Amino acid sequence: MTHGWHKSVIAGAGLAAFLLTAGICPARSKNNKEHLSLSQILSRMNESAKHLKTVSADLEYTKVTVLVNDKSTETGQIYFRNSRSPEILIDFNNPDSKVILFKKDKAEMYLPKINQIQEWNLSKHATLIQKFLLLGFGTDTKELEKTYTMKYLQEEQLGNDTTVLLELIPRKESVAAQLTKVHLWVSEESWLPLQQKFFEANGDYSIARYSSVKVNRYIPSSKFRINAAKNATRITM
Repeated sequence: MTHGWHKSVIAGAGLAAFLLTAGICPARSKNNKEHLSLSQILSRMNESAKHLKTVSADLEYTKVTVLVNDKSTETGQIYFRNSRSPEILIDFNNPDSKVILFKKDKAEMYLPKINQIQEWNLSKHATLIQKFLLLGFGTDTKELEKTYTMKYLQEEQLGNDTTVLLELIPRKESVAAQLTKVHLWVSEESWLPLQQKFFEANGDYSIARYSSVKVNRYIPSSKFRINAAKNATRITM
């Protein structure tokens, strides 16, 4: 993994990662609640993933730097289209404008304040989006199990939603040296993630939270393009 790309993506995107839907999978009856095993949870997540085509949502991304007691939050929207080569666009608008695009073998980040596009070549890291940024979104959990040791921790209420909390520990030492674990809150109604928390080796962490989610709605191809101002400079990272 390219360290600079990893830091910029996690800091800018959180991810991602994602989300709440209704009607993708049958909801469990609240009057006849069952306690599911990890294998049953993963099976339901897989069934949900089979039907996932697009997602759009509001995104709140918080980064906490423990050593200096610093906490920063960015808000915006995220758009995702599931395919052999998933496409993701994250449009942050507060506190500063920033657009991040993942498409094919490339990641781009547009910074309107300085009218600059930073570009990363992901051809050697084609699986990173599915394994790290799209945790729980359209990904076969058998593939996730190759990358992480997965554990069911508990059932937890997240706002008005009942979720199962999963813990994912990277299997590779090279990954664990930067990312020690991930907590994933998965909706018991949609079996898609509502929140992700990434724990870094130095004690810092980041949280991605999704709301106002729309699933399997039409998203035009034009949405997955960066509309930069004229004369924007492009830098290869």
